[in-house]
Amino acid sequence: MPSRKLSLIPPYLFAELDKKIDAAKAQGRDIINLGIGDPDLPTPKLIVDAMQQAVADPETHNYPPYRGTQAFRQAVSQWMKTRFGVTIDPESEALSLIGSKEGIAHLILAYADPDDIVLAPSPGYPVYHNFTLLAGAKPHTLPLLAENHFLPDYDAIPTSIAERAKLLFLNYPNNPTGAIASMEFMEKTIAFCKRHQILLCHDNAYSEMTFDNYKAPSFLSISGAKDICIEMFSLSKMYNMTGWRVGFAVGNAEAISALGLIKNNCDSGVFKAIQKAAIAGLDHSESLLQDLNAIYARRRNIFVNGLNTLGWQFKPNSATFYLWIPVPPGFTDPQFAELLLEKCNIVVAPGSGYGEAGKGFFRVALTQPDKRIEEAIQRLKTHEIRFDMGKQVTQVS
Repeated sequence: MPSRKLSLIPPYLFAELDKKIDAAKAQGRDIINLGIGDPDLPTPKLIVDAMQQAVADPETHNYPPYRGTQAFRQAVSQWMKTRFGVTIDPESEALSLIGSKEGIAHLILAYADPDDIVLAPSPGYPVYHNFTLLAGAKPHTLPLLAENHFLPDYDAIPTSIAERAKLLFLNYPNNPTGAIASMEFMEKTIAFCKRHQILLCHDNAYSEMTFDNYKAPSFLSISGAKDICIEMFSLSKMYNMTGWRVGFAVGNAEAISALGLIKNNCDSGVFKAIQKAAIAGLDHSESLLQDLNAIYARRRNIFVNGLNTLGWQFKPNSATFYLWIPVPPGFTDPQFAELLLEKCNIVVAPGSGYGEAGKGFFRVALTQPDKRIEEAIQRLKTHEIRFDMGKQVTQVS
């Protein structure tokens, strides 16, 4: 029989969405999928060209170094210095990852013993909560509320919980809410973690997906942060590389070493050809991102403007390609997501899939071309889906 721990894990949100999409498509329906954050745009040609050259080189065909190639770690170090002004020792403070999702899960194994506490945001990336349960530790939920700009309230954490906590997970720019964090909040977070000797893991997967002249900071740019912080980056959303599975962790040397020890026993590293391609992306990051972010900003504006003609009063966020939108009064978020699927053939993610505090919201991923986003808005208008619908909840079959 499988481990009892598996019974603690709810169905993975994105796997469930995939099932609904497949079933609808099997019926011949034209589905506009705004549910999953998988970019529709191709990986930039510069990166693909580097990969094609690297994969033909027999030197890339053997096992990679567990920590990542020296060239990759040096490229990461240079990128951190150029992008954030943060100095990273490529020998002791940088580690390649098979995507940040893998790094998050393995960090929990490295730090959380049974019955230890992990502080995890809600709404939040499901891996923080679910893998804590798989590790036998106890997640303590930090509600991210609209009235607090989707930032956690550290004063609301009981001292008894804070003193038992081993890890704190944060993610700004935030998935699913699109919220951003100020330098003042970051300084407060570092002070909180130092006071209670908690390792901060900042999941910075969306640092480069920003608009309106906003540039996301790094927690490691705060003085003394490296004493208590590890930061994880993913190239998935930076350069439309979700399927490539490559990212990196930087920061506290002890945490990097502990994470590396777990990884040494669980995986064999990132294919060296992928690391070479990733270096090409990091070395040309600014030029690659300019066009990508202009596309996502335009899509954001199309959808937000459309929403606001339908009774929402939604302010566009400055980062990520997600929109975190309140459902109309009288609906739960699963009911509203079901309504959009059945009436409009539009897939969105119900907010409660990201945790208890996500109830009452739905997430839109801007991973469709402009024309499809415009069509999605038109379908809402055609079926009179408005924020001020003023109708009682009805079960959507």
